[in-house]
Amino acid sequence: MTRRRITLAVALAGLAVGVAAQPAAAQNGPTAPVRLLALNDFHGNLEPPTGSSGTAVDEHGASVPAGGAAYIAAHLKRLADRNTVTVAQGDLIGASPLISAAYHDEPSVEFLGKVGVTASAVGNHEFDEGYKELLRIQNGGCHPVDGCSPAGAWKGARFDYLGANVLKEQTNRPAIRPWTIREINGVRVGFIGVVTRTTPTIVTPSGIQGLKFDDEVAAANRAAAELKRRGVRAMVLLVHEGDQAPSGQRPDACGVVPGAGTRIARDADPEIDVVLSGHTHQQYVCKVTDPKGQPRLYSSGSSFGRVVTQVDFRVDRRTRDVVRSSLKGDNHVVTRDVPPDPEIDQFVKTWKERVAPVANKPIGRITADLTRAPSPTGETAMGDVIADAQLASMKDQGAQVALMNPGGVRADLTYAASGSEGDGVVTYGEAFAVQPFSNIMGVASLTGAQLDALLEQQWTSAGEKILQPSSTLRFTIDRSRPVGDRVSGITVDGQPVDPAATYKVAANNFLLGGGDGFTVFTEDKNPVLGPVDLDAFQKYLETSSPISPPTLNRISGR
Repeated sequence: MTRRRITLAVALAGLAVGVAAQPAAAQNGPTAPVRLLALNDFHGNLEPPTGSSGTAVDEHGASVPAGGAAYIAAHLKRLADRNTVTVAQGDLIGASPLISAAYHDEPSVEFLGKVGVTASAVGNHEFDEGYKELLRIQNGGCHPVDGCSPAGAWKGARFDYLGANVLKEQTNRPAIRPWTIREINGVRVGFIGVVTRTTPTIVTPSGIQGLKFDDEVAAANRAAAELKRRGVRAMVLLVHEGDQAPSGQRPDACGVVPGAGTRIARDADPEIDVVLSGHTHQQYVCKVTDPKGQPRLYSSGSSFGRVVTQVDFRVDRRTRDVVRSSLKGDNHVVTRDVPPDPEIDQFVKTWKERVAPVANKPIGRITADLTRAPSPTGETAMGDVIADAQLASMKDQGAQVALMNPGGVRADLTYAASGSEGDGVVTYGEAFAVQPFSNIMGVASLTGAQLDALLEQQWTSAGEKILQPSSTLRFTIDRSRPVGDRVSGITVDGQPVDPAATYKVAANNFLLGGGDGFTVFTEDKNPVLGPVDLDAFQKYLETSSPISPPTLNRISGR
């Protein structure tokens, strides 16, 4: 049996019913019903996420506890019928809690296979450990450095990762499977996957060396043409890109701010009937108009397993195409007011027990919450502490200041105990949740003029990303001024920066490689490297405790 057939068999078996079990009327009617259930941006959240990441706005506008693998499984079983295919839109792994990340996200990928996911777009975070590691996750084999997990040899994902716009530079050929086909009720549905074309700016460059990321629409259109040549007319685009939506928006609302996601949803080949999106961690259900003026559904299902997207439609058996008027979308909050699935509940408990000795180790203390809540200038207490830790880790390499990318600070540290460790105690697992990427620290030598140019790169066409500074760095921003001329008053250790002098700037290798568009860092071709960022954070917690929230005055202005 081929892997594709095994994958499909597993997905359908998870629904406890197959095509053969369907009534004759369902097989022979003029149209065939199909239901899609979809997840996006799961990020390895096997346990119910906590804090603001653990709630979702429901259809009544209330904020309710949401997420957790055992609850996802329970809701998927409730929503599935004999016509169901389960898919995903990327970032299923990467930036994950320790329970999953400690084993290179194999537990999360196994869970997703258990609940019937059969295809997923690749997300930018699937490249966190590099392209070769993504291939291992897809195809199987033990980790080349850490070996096999406690579960034994890794057998590979039960679902297909799809990335039509991920190409090999030398050959211009797909580096990842671009599309796949699934059959249900006697009709075939094609699934195309694409990832945001900005991936090279938001992952570590060395991990994607030799790859290029094509325009999402162009790649989707190539895949659609290939599916059409194979006689497939019903098509779904799984895209790891999306739009922003208003805070507090209800799950089925469509209050998106049109952006990169809308462009893809509107411009992709009219053969594509449904566009399921992700990346922005928003929830919305929209209708857009395709290039031929026909409506198609465009949706996203939040993040961390807090929402399951349901899409229902009918396929005309004669034309083999989706009846567009039949398209219906519904975002379901994964509430925790239902009994958790017992099999998945035990699965999560097993992995939690395996990682507990490491996760529960106390490594420091705090006097109050350290959060990612920004000041008006964009500075955060958690970001400042991370920058201070990184500066301390590279002092022996001459570092004078440190800068931290805000997207790399993934969680808050709360004073209230999360377990039995006691209030104010920081455990290794909690520190890992803040710094989950295992980036390498380094020091770049930049002139004062380059440092100024670097800070001006906090504003791009993709939005604003305010770098978090160490206590030794001060600057002023003025958002009313033109992009490229918004930073002034830069000081290092209280002294104005000399444009001609050289300064040692500590940062992680993501930034040093030009990540998030901070390309000035790459002008130093030989940065000095140091420890893993999490190790630097752990050492700082161990040696500097108790840590209090810093005053947010390192960045001034408006």
